[in-house]
Amino acid sequence: MTATVSIITGILALAIGFYAAYLFLSRKSTKARTKANQIIEDAKKQAEEILRKAQEESARLRMQMLSDIETERKNRIKEVEYQEKRLAEKEQLIDRRADVVARKEQELMKREKNLEHREEAVKAKEERYTKLLEEENIRLERISGLTREEARQILLDNVKEQVKHEAARIAREIKQKAKEEAEREAKEIIAYAIQRCATDHIAETTISVVPLPNDDMKGRIIGREGRNIRTFENITGVEVIIDDTPEAVTLSSFDPVRREVARMALEELVQDGRIHPARIEEVVAKAEKEINELIKKTGEETVLELGLPGLHPELKKLVGKLRFRTSYGQNVLQHSKEVAYLAGIMAGELGLDPQIAKRAGLLHDIGKAVPQEYEGTHASIGAELAQRYGEDPIVVNAIEAHHEDVEPMSPYAVIVQAADAISGSRPGARRETLEAYLKRLEKLEEIAKQYDGVGKVFAMQAGREIRIIVEPDKVDDEHTEDLAEDIARQIEKEVKYPGQIKVTVIRETRAVEYAK
Repeated sequence: MTATVSIITGILALAIGFYAAYLFLSRKSTKARTKANQIIEDAKKQAEEILRKAQEESARLRMQMLSDIETERKNRIKEVEYQEKRLAEKEQLIDRRADVVARKEQELMKREKNLEHREEAVKAKEERYTKLLEEENIRLERISGLTREEARQILLDNVKEQVKHEAARIAREIKQKAKEEAEREAKEIIAYAIQRCATDHIAETTISVVPLPNDDMKGRIIGREGRNIRTFENITGVEVIIDDTPEAVTLSSFDPVRREVARMALEELVQDGRIHPARIEEVVAKAEKEINELIKKTGEETVLELGLPGLHPELKKLVGKLRFRTSYGQNVLQHSKEVAYLAGIMAGELGLDPQIAKRAGLLHDIGKAVPQEYEGTHASIGAELAQRYGEDPIVVNAIEAHHEDVEPMSPYAVIVQAADAISGSRPGARRETLEAYLKRLEKLEEIAKQYDGVGKVFAMQAGREIRIIVEPDKVDDEHTEDLAEDIARQIEKEVKYPGQIKVTVIRETRAVEYAK
């Protein structure tokens, strides 16, 4: 009985436990289902939010792409418009040059026709003289009783003299017209080049005076028993002149680069106040380094400014040294840049390569950048340097021929000669000592007085013009031009001068009569 009760009790407990477990599990399943539904709802909301943001981002990206496409389209349109504008400008330039060529062809045709007419006129005159000669021969034989050979000789002498004067007149007219045409075209090219090349008329000069804060500084520069000034002069190779000039000392040297190093070093020593041999060596070394860097930078900037790639580094350094060189008071670097610009413009006008012309113009005075120990003229030294560093033979010849030491082998050499003369002879470009100026005037007058028939000679316009008055009974009108040309050629050979000298020959005839 007890066992049965126990079993029943166990069964009931087990049933109650199963029922309790069922109730617990049912309640827990409901909570899980509720939580799952909540998670699903949250996931849906998040998905909707993500979808909304994705749609907004997609719309923003689409608008950005449309904006970028529109910007690119506008840029392309601007580029096309710019290219069309450049093309139109080039077409205009080609049209202008075509007009110039056509005009020159027309002028050439007119000149040829004029020459043909002149030749026909000369032939007609020769035929007329021949006919007159025959008539004169017959008349002389009949009147004078001379033999035909004697009469012919007299007539030939007369006709020769007349033909000689006529031929000289025609030749002079043709030569004058050709000269005027050539001068006009040359002046147009040169004037255009000068207009394009706008440079200052004032040339830089090298200053060798160092200002001092007071005269007591002179004693510190000299040092005890002169050791400071001796050290400074030995290191720099520059002479320091300390005189009565208040608050200043003068630096003297034939080498402008050394003088510039000395000037920079002395200014720093004066400003620093510590002046002794060790400090002098340190400051001079620093100044040399700065000057070398300045030379290198100047050469590179000049080459970049002129647009001349491929120049050897040593040539660039020599170009930079020209900054400290002067010739007749004219800074050689500025002169070389000016010649390069002028040569490039004239080469472009003549249909040549402006790069070669500018290269030759920049390097034409490169021989002036080397020390004085080099032997030879600066033109020959410059040509040798250019050849050594791989420059084109055309450039080498232009450098060597710019003072007519050798024969020009290309048009570029002639262009460099012209550009050099323009740059050197423009107002204010160069200085000339009074002694050299007077000697040049005396030489000009002396050359002109050597010729027969020259009465008086006057050098004018600061030696830019020479006027010659001839004796009218010794020099006729036909020979005045020949005399002017002969004197001009002799001046070119014997006188060195920048630019050109105008030779004017004057012949006047005076008629004198007295009233009684």
